[in-house]
Amino acid sequence: MDPFLALLNSLSSSLSVDELHELKFLCKDIIGKRKLESVQSGRELFNFLMEQQLISRYNVDLLKRMFKTIKREDLISRLMEFIEEGEASAPDERPDINERRLQKVVIEVICENVGRDWKMLMRKLDLSDVKLDRIVAANPHNLGEQLVQSLREWQKWKGKDAKVTDLIKALRDCNMNLVADIAERKLSLLNTENM
Repeated sequence: MDPFLALLNSLSSSLSVDELHELKFLCKDIIGKRKLESVQSGRELFNFLMEQQLISRYNVDLLKRMFKTIKREDLISRLMEFIEEGEASAPDERPDINERRLQKVVIEVICENVGRDWKMLMRKLDLSDVKLDRIVAANPHNLGEQLVQSLREWQKWKGKDAKVTDLIKALRDCNMNLVADIAERKLSLLNTENM
């Protein structure tokens, strides 16, 4: 069972009839009137939003805004827990805390400095084209988010084998030497501070 669909099902059952009407009203400009009139549950509404690729496991911004508008902070919290848990694996499957801290620094540098060539970098990290296409489909007009989500996917896929050295090597293999140099400089500064 898809955990994201299970979450949406759970969120749907938490909505009152009035809250569902409010959510439908908020979707007037993105879902046709006829479809909206047929919506009888949150599940149906979420399904229409997924069909139009407005929400996905990688893109819950619209849901967060909608829940904020109807003042359901509890649903936003559940959504955020799902996202955080989705990134986390079992403790023995994750890199140690120091490696995760270093990865965070390098990933920030990559996100700030790698542009349209992000797919080439992700292919060097052996992320499949199928995963890349799914990430692009979930975030069609947001290059930055595509890169962030693909790096998160790489971290989840590699688990404890995700290493900063792999990121640096992939940057160099893609002739992104300036980005690799910036990342190594930041890592060096970080290591100096921790001495």
